[in-house]
Amino acid sequence: MSAVQAAAQPVAARRRSRFRIRPAKWLLNIVVILVAAFWLMPTIGLAIISLRPESLFQQSGWWTVLSAPSQLTLQNYQTLFSQGLISGGLLDSLLTSAEITVPSTLLVTIISSLTAYSIAFGRWRGRTLCFFIIIGLMVVPVQVALIPVVQLYRAFGSLTGFNPFGTVLGVIIFHVAFGLPFGIFLMNNFYGGLPRELLEAARIDGAGEWRLFSRIVLPLGLPAAASLAIFQFIWVWNDLLVALVFLGASKHFPLTIFLFDQIRTLAANYWIISTGGMVSILVPLIVFFSFQRYFVRGVLAGAVK
Repeated sequence: MSAVQAAAQPVAARRRSRFRIRPAKWLLNIVVILVAAFWLMPTIGLAIISLRPESLFQQSGWWTVLSAPSQLTLQNYQTLFSQGLISGGLLDSLLTSAEITVPSTLLVTIISSLTAYSIAFGRWRGRTLCFFIIIGLMVVPVQVALIPVVQLYRAFGSLTGFNPFGTVLGVIIFHVAFGLPFGIFLMNNFYGGLPRELLEAARIDGAGEWRLFSRIVLPLGLPAAASLAIFQFIWVWNDLLVALVFLGASKHFPLTIFLFDQIRTLAANYWIISTGGMVSILVPLIVFFSFQRYFVRGVLAGAVK
């Protein structure tokens, strides 16, 4: 190949690049907005239905609110929350969901952080094998463990006189047990990226294990802990299967069972479903946006070392 031909190749490549079809930035923005609007349409419709009077459901669709915004009212929310703590009501179900979700989230986050610290920085034998066993527990489906756990609860009740089946405590124990494998995995990956020299320097200065964990490792692992808390909170808050098995016959049940019971009479209780559904959506959204700044850093924990 001659020198003239070699010099002409970059020029020809630049000319070909001019004829490539490059979509304009405004066109990509329009496409993204349309996709987002299409994806959010069911949620928007649910929110508008919850703000419309019950009498208008059979008369017109929810989209008519665009031309008549005076239809919007908070009467549906006032009606449901005015029932107070009546057993089986919205507020009672909301409090039951909080009683299950908050302890499950806190216990999984705390126990996972402590266990991951012991695996990542501990000096005991069998740490690697223990971690592999925990990873193996992540593939166990929840459906497979429902019947064995129920039998275990009954056996525990026959021995001690207290059967966790049918109680909020039993649901919390179940969620904590199944949330720990992923929590330990996430926290261990994050702790593995921390410099060990930092801990060794603190040990030389006389710091104990608890001080190392509480003063150095835990503050540095806050992004991963916040991400784990978000995941665990959303999983437990939106759970229906476990709550239906353990609390299906109870007087106090979470919000998911409350909405599930209303679906049986959809034609008559559509406004309850829409209002309760929006309450069920808003609570996880508040939690997510409260810890949003830690979420991305926690999800990428341990990805780059």
